[in-house]
Amino acid sequence: MTVVTPDLLRRFDVPGPRYTSYPTADRFVEAFGEQEYVLALQQRKIGSVGKATPLSLYVHIPFCESLCYYCACNKIITRHPERAEVYLRYLSREIDLHTAHCGIGQQVSQLHLGGGTPTFLSDAGLRDLMAMIKRSFTLVPGGEYSIEIDPRTVDEQRLALLAELGFNRLSFGVQDFDPEVQKAVHRIQPAEKVFALVDSARRLGFESVNVDLIYGLPRQTPESFDRTLAQVAELRPDRIALYAYAHLPERFKPQRRIVTAELPQASAKVAMLARALEVFADSGYTYIGMDHFALPDDALAVAKRQGRLHRNFQGYSTQPDCDLIGLGVSAIGRIGATYSQNVKTLDEYYDAINQGNLPVVRGLALTRDDLVRRAVIMALMCQGELLYQPMEESWLIDFRQHFSAELQELQTLEQQGLVALSDEGITVTPMGWYFVRAVAMVFDRYLQANRNRARFSRII
Repeated sequence: MTVVTPDLLRRFDVPGPRYTSYPTADRFVEAFGEQEYVLALQQRKIGSVGKATPLSLYVHIPFCESLCYYCACNKIITRHPERAEVYLRYLSREIDLHTAHCGIGQQVSQLHLGGGTPTFLSDAGLRDLMAMIKRSFTLVPGGEYSIEIDPRTVDEQRLALLAELGFNRLSFGVQDFDPEVQKAVHRIQPAEKVFALVDSARRLGFESVNVDLIYGLPRQTPESFDRTLAQVAELRPDRIALYAYAHLPERFKPQRRIVTAELPQASAKVAMLARALEVFADSGYTYIGMDHFALPDDALAVAKRQGRLHRNFQGYSTQPDCDLIGLGVSAIGRIGATYSQNVKTLDEYYDAINQGNLPVVRGLALTRDDLVRRAVIMALMCQGELLYQPMEESWLIDFRQHFSAELQELQTLEQQGLVALSDEGITVTPMGWYFVRAVAMVFDRYLQANRNRARFSRII
């Protein structure tokens, strides 16, 4: 793994999109609503006759039993499990509204339950949810079926249930093992419990276990985070997601409970990231891109070596680029050349479904320029390479003329060692992989105005 200097990390510590989509969700407009979304579903149904492409499904479960102060997700804090029972009934109705337009039994190769806390659901609730999904869709063998896990809400018996229901990938929210940091963010979960759960997951035969970490949290120091990194190296999950904490209390109310004076300085954050890169490299992990790492034999690392890496709203994936149906409050979907997002509150969600409407509140129909730039950005972020000739043949453009300004800007990144430019195309260097968001941002037409950048998390 290439050694990344603190100087480079500081230089690229700027806000930027994560590019789980292009254009990014902040470009969605309310002029795109249910009518436009239904048309996209119907066009998919017509276009897939005889050659249906598998779908991806995302289900948002917004409920949590307690508040984590760092959280920027759409969630509802409650200790009333009956609220989830009502929510599941509406999810079932939303699924029926979808299948009325796209048909029953469409194949699904990727399913992800996110939140909130998906394991807030009871065992019966989890069974009901998977039953309604399998009633309406066909989960194909060999697909990716994943769920986000709050370690405080499961035991070995619940993990066994998840395996029985067909989940083959788990993502544990760890963030940090240090007790003082856990107190500062209101998320107490002993390391011993996480180790026991990961051990259980392996015995139960889950294909992949992911651990989420966050650096830049209150009371974190390079020394305390080093201890967490050592524990993660010992735990040896198949995948690691390492995120930088973005402190935006003006946008996310829970973060107002964090004591700003307890947040680490920028230099300490850079030291934590540099050390994490070093530890994961020494532990044998492959750097996938952005903030993702995987063991060499994990499907994600194999896909990167073979040039089969893809990217969607859940991040990097081995599944081919496919349409995504988002279910539940605030869920985002992609059908054809459109993006859509559901309403963000339970009341709005229930009202829409009670009226027999899909709860889409905003979205976007992509222009030809959007599609071209999406192809460029995804090629760079997934394959680390873009060849001019295939792009020109696919989109009927003269690449160097069409993107003359962008190529000129890339020359600066070439001088910094992040990309290599040739007559054939653009290649992201081993060093550039750590800053691939900065490379992609060059081709983002919507970021030309600097005022947009403050809406995003920082690259580092």
